Amino acid sequence: MSARLPVLSPPRWPRLLLLSLLLLGAVPGPRRSGAFYLPGLAPVNFCDEEKKSDECKAEIELFVNRLDSVESVLPYEYTAFDFCQASEGKRPSENLGQVLFGERIEPSPYKFTFNKKETCKLVCTKTYHTEKAEDKQKLEFLKKSMLLNYQHHWIVDNMPVTWCYDVEDGQRFCNPGFPIGCYITDKGHAKDACVISEDDKIRWASRWDYILESMPHTHIQWFSIMNSLVIVLFLSGMVAMIMLRTLHKDIARYNQMDSTEDAQEEFGWKLVHGDIFRPPRKGMLLSVFLGSGTQILIMTFVTLSFGGEKWKTNVLLTSFLCPGIVFADFFIMNLILWGEGSSAAIPFGTLVAILALWFCISVPLTFIGAYFGFKKNAIEHPVRTNQIPRQIPEQSFYTKPLPGIIMGGILPFGCIFIQLFFILNSIWSHQMYYMFGFLFLVFIILVITCSEATILLCYFHLCAEDYHWQWRSFLTSGFTAVYFLIYAVHYFFSKLQITGTASTILYFGYTMIMVLIFFLFTGTIGFFACFWFVTKIYSVVKVD
Repeated sequence: MSARLPVLSPPRWPRLLLLSLLLLGAVPGPRRSGAFYLPGLAPVNFCDEEKKSDECKAEIELFVNRLDSVESVLPYEYTAFDFCQASEGKRPSENLGQVLFGERIEPSPYKFTFNKKETCKLVCTKTYHTEKAEDKQKLEFLKKSMLLNYQHHWIVDNMPVTWCYDVEDGQRFCNPGFPIGCYITDKGHAKDACVISEDDKIRWASRWDYILESMPHTHIQWFSIMNSLVIVLFLSGMVAMIMLRTLHKDIARYNQMDSTEDAQEEFGWKLVHGDIFRPPRKGMLLSVFLGSGTQILIMTFVTLSFGGEKWKTNVLLTSFLCPGIVFADFFIMNLILWGEGSSAAIPFGTLVAILALWFCISVPLTFIGAYFGFKKNAIEHPVRTNQIPRQIPEQSFYTKPLPGIIMGGILPFGCIFIQLFFILNSIWSHQMYYMFGFLFLVFIILVITCSEATILLCYFHLCAEDYHWQWRSFLTSGFTAVYFLIYAVHYFFSKLQITGTASTILYFGYTMIMVLIFFLFTGTIGFFACFWFVTKIYSVVKVD
């Protein structure tokens, strides 16, 4: 094993929970960085012990962190195992994000001095008497942890100790962590942890190369980007054709009609101008979803009410509904972690701190934003709404709500599913995620694709004289989250080796939080895109 410098520590599910609570307004504040050990830090100067000073250190500190496994989502503290313990040493303090992440960084009993060679230095000795219940329990826990391939996460000079091994085609894979032991079955079959190799002589400036080069996914990322760009170009061409040709001709012909009889002979989206801005059914719930989705999209507090009068109820639901669902899911998962003795279980004091941030900061800020929002003048629609709703004609199969909603999420999901694979790998398979430039491009493409797909379907439904566009536009792009959920289920059964009921419940519990956040995010994009489109086209129609 060799001491190596880290990439950003992969974002696991508790970090996503913290981000979810932040975006929903449950935990306002700055988003934490990947971990406290970041790439690009200035190197620490080390020198021989007789030359050490304030600017030059001789002791090389080694810290231990929580242990985790790709076969179980339950991390455990270093002290949960019967390893050698440090007699003394200063423990670094974790921030809120690290506590949610399950990190428990502690001093280690392993001491190193710069430029001083030591071999096989005894740290401690452990003896187990299997006739004693306590010793037998400790030994069984160690054996089970080796079987599940639990891995150490040691930190040396702000860098992880990595485990490198050869894979197919002469390539080498490096993992920021190493197994606690080698498990051999009764038949003599050794697990992967029994294979290990070196990777020495790495320059400090090139400390990331050996990890990044062991994950050659860049060409796949470019393929994903090009595939997504083709979809965007296709949708953009369709929207441009509708806007520049079809709509232009329709509006010109409609505005040139001289009599009411000529107008009655028309059909399609022009005839529903008196109902297009009619408040939707369950408008309160939709406005709450849009308020939470807007917080996620632009991190600001906006409340829409579609002319409703129960503004206080609206604000309360915006403050508590979606964040409450996330927190309830998280609390149930935390109870399971408590029961399993995992280090990812949030201490009671931290739980109280999260609730205090929610109720003392997030909720008041939501009320303040709502106060100023409701003092603003109501949005003026370009056309007047009829008192009597227009009867919607019989719809074909393709213009009915459910088929359109199902079709609407396919293209946005097709733009992100490759990126989603790498993100899930970083969360559940302990792989490094470092391609944030690709992620930003995919984010932009996702916003454009959701907007254009929703506008297209909105136009087709309006041409069929169906003016119920509000919920449909939200659900059309929001249905991308359903495909996300289906993919997450497929990923669980095809890619992961997670065992145990508790780990399975935790995986799907935290997946549901991610799906909810993604649903609100994409649904809000679709709604505002369709709202802009509808307002734009009806603002140029001449109506008496």
